[in-house]
Parts: sequence; C-alpha cells; structure tokens
Amino acid sequence: MTIDELRGQINTIDDQLVRLLEERMKLVVSVGQIKKTSGGAIYRPEREREILARVSAHTGLLSHAAVEAIFLEIFAASRQLELSERIAFLGPEGSFTHQAAESRFGAFGEYLSMVSIAAVFKAVESGRAKYGVVPIENNTNGVVGETLDALGNGTMVIVAEMMLPIHQAFASKAESLHDIKRIYSKDIAFGQCRSFFAEHMLEEVERVPVESTAKAAKLASEDDHSAAVCSHIAAKIHNLPLLFDNIEDSHTNKTRFVILSNYANAPTGKDKTTILAKTQHKPGALFNFLREFYEAGINLTKIESRPSKGENFSSWFFIDFEGHRDDHAIAVLLEKYKNEVKWLGSYAQTC
Repeated sequence: MTIDELRGQINTIDDQLVRLLEERMKLVVSVGQIKKTSGGAIYRPEREREILARVSAHTGLLSHAAVEAIFLEIFAASRQLELSERIAFLGPEGSFTHQAAESRFGAFGEYLSMVSIAAVFKAVESGRAKYGVVPIENNTNGVVGETLDALGNGTMVIVAEMMLPIHQAFASKAESLHDIKRIYSKDIAFGQCRSFFAEHMLEEVERVPVESTAKAAKLASEDDHSAAVCSHIAAKIHNLPLLFDNIEDSHTNKTRFVILSNYANAPTGKDKTTILAKTQHKPGALFNFLREFYEAGINLTKIESRPSKGENFSSWFFIDFEGHRDDHAIAVLLEKYKNEVKWLGSYAQTC
C-alpha cells in the first residue's frame, strides 16, 4: 500500500472522528441543559475519571498518558459547550499554576490570573470564577501555608487534586547560544539549573533576576539577544522558541495543586478526604483523635499543623486520609467530631 493510500485511509478516519465528536457534543449540550435546570456542577472529576479508566482499557498503541491528554481536551471542549465557566489561578499568566490549570481544564478554558492565593479564593467565593487552582504542597519545600490558612478560613472546598512535575525550559529567539547576552529568570530557577549552565558554557552570561519565570519569558520575547529559564506554557504564550527542555538539576521536583469550588463530589471508590481538626488542649487529645482513624481502618496520608492565629500557641491540624466522607466509617467519625472538624473536601485520589 502506498503512502497516498494510507493517508487517504487516515483522512477517512479523521472525518469519522469529527462526526463522532459532533454526536458526542450534541449529547453534552443536552446534559448541560439538564444541569442548568437542576443546578448541577459542570466539572465532575469523578465522572471524568470513570471515563478515562474505561477508554484506557481498550487501548493498544496509545499509552494511558496519550489517551488522557486527548480526552482532557475533549472534556474541556465539552464543558465550554455545557456552560462557559471561569477558572481563577495564582498568576501571572505562564506560571506553573497556570500550566496546572490548563492541564486540567484545557486550552478552551477562560482563565483569570490572580496576584495571590487569597485573591483566588475570593474570586471563587464571590462568584467571579467557578473554580480556583492553587498550589498546596511541594515535595521539596513542603506545604503552602497560605493555601492551608485560606482553606481553614474560607468556604471553598477541594474538588480535585493534581501533581505537576516542575520542569524548567530554556527558550530564546537568538540564532545560537553564542548570541545570548543575558538570561532572565527567577533567582530560585537560576539555582536549580547550575549544571545546564556549566555544560553549555553559559556561566559567564549575565543573569537578570525578575519576579517570575513568566515575566522572564515576556522579556526574552522582546530581546533577540536574550533567553529565559521558564515554564513551557510561558514560552508558548510569548511565542518564544524552546531550545532545551527539562534543564533543572533535579528531575524529582513536583508540586501538588488543588482545584477549589463550592460543591461536593460523588464517591468514586478511590477517594481522598481533607479535613481541618482542632483537638482539645489536654494531654492525649490528638493521640486519641488519631487512634479513631486507626480503629476505623482509615489510612492517613498526611498530617500538618498550622498555628491557630489569635490563640496562645494552639494549633489546627490539616489531615488527608483515604476515603470519601459518604463512606460509613468516615461519616460516623466526622459526625462524632463535628464540633472539632471542618470538612475541606472529598475528591478522586490522584496523588
């Protein structure tokens, strides 16, 4: 069979795919009309997870990651047809939080860049955005205290989580590395890429610290004799060619992000729940509280203390554990400690 014949078959399949996608979107519109009447949430991560698990079981040449990438864009296009909703994220545009948001909501999302984590929460609480995306912990730098405090003080809950590998890219419009006179980035990003600079003899090139890697990409896009150490999405936004990918010294740096909104997810069978607990200020109170989880067979995955502002050296405890708040054992425990616990969300476990 010739290449032209093979391409002809591919064209036929492409036409079939578009027709099937059109049929899918017609059904999506009908679902959206029902949700508008009932007030149901458009983004249902538990439903998307079920779809991904089902379709991935039928793959051969396509990897699970490839199927997920394709269907995440289909989901994003579907949500826009059901109801266009804004996503607030910790900015600026091109930040890793923006990259995390786009990885979940796709290129079709309507995004709002916010200057702080508190501003993201406020945007969702006020209704200016339906969803918020913020970092909650990094595997090398620990938890993001501002996110934990905002969860404790606000009304939003976690509806999904995602883990994003933090990779730095080297991008430039320069014709060769010898033409680069200056490199823009954040101080911390420069420190994460020492080996790359040494290997490519860039150690003597001027380094210009800026407030974000997104700003670095913007500046480099306006200067043909410069480069930026930045995220992939920042380079893409500013049409800055990627010369090298994954240039950081350590390839294990990951950040966990959470998606915030104002509704509860249905159980998926593999969930995680986050709570904020304040135990009585007496010996053994925390031990006895945690023992309840052990006796109920509930697996704790994280516990983090935060100071209870305005009180003398007392603490709140942020706790992640496996399961959904509708699971019988968890429902009993949360009811028993309803005066000491604030539920912060039950969501599909992915991290």
